[in-house]
Amino acid sequence: MRDNFYALPADLPVPLDDGACRHLTHAEIPPIKLKSTSGKTYNLQELTAKRTVLFFYPRTGRPDEPAPIGWDEIPGARGCTPQSCGYRDLNDDFNKLGYAVFGVSTQTTDFQKELVSRIHLPFEVLSDAEYLLTDSLRLPTFEFNKMRLIKRMAWICEGGRINKVFYPVFPPDKNAADVLDWIKTSHQTEA
Repeated sequence: MRDNFYALPADLPVPLDDGACRHLTHAEIPPIKLKSTSGKTYNLQELTAKRTVLFFYPRTGRPDEPAPIGWDEIPGARGCTPQSCGYRDLNDDFNKLGYAVFGVSTQTTDFQKELVSRIHLPFEVLSDAEYLLTDSLRLPTFEFNKMRLIKRMAWICEGGRINKVFYPVFPPDKNAADVLDWIKTSHQTEA
């Protein structure tokens, strides 16, 4: 079932923390503008002034194309659709806590629009196809089939800063629930 993008194989390799995100906690988000699947362009510094969750994924596949050979063997590569579905399914819970959710990848907006339509995402996905954010904040990437892809992670942002980084993310289908649990716990300790 390697081509079922909604299911994760049981034998996926687990990504290890290589330290590539240590510099991101409390980092200021630059005023970089990224295009979204809605056709809007967002200034990320302004966007993250409010409570925001940004989740990053390498690349989504398409149901009419098989997964690329070797993709499942890369720790942390497989699972972009299940990760996105997790955020879709919990989007109302994030919104009730005052958080907007956005996906981010280096794929083009046109490619991302297919995903949004196919799996009915209630939030927008941002394209960093020109690597503006990736290079500015030195985000961890990897090369695959001549593509430079962002490694999977998630950020909780507010005040134009990254307050919490989830990296590495595994399993990807549980990422949204892990982020939501952290938010709920941090709000309880604030009360």
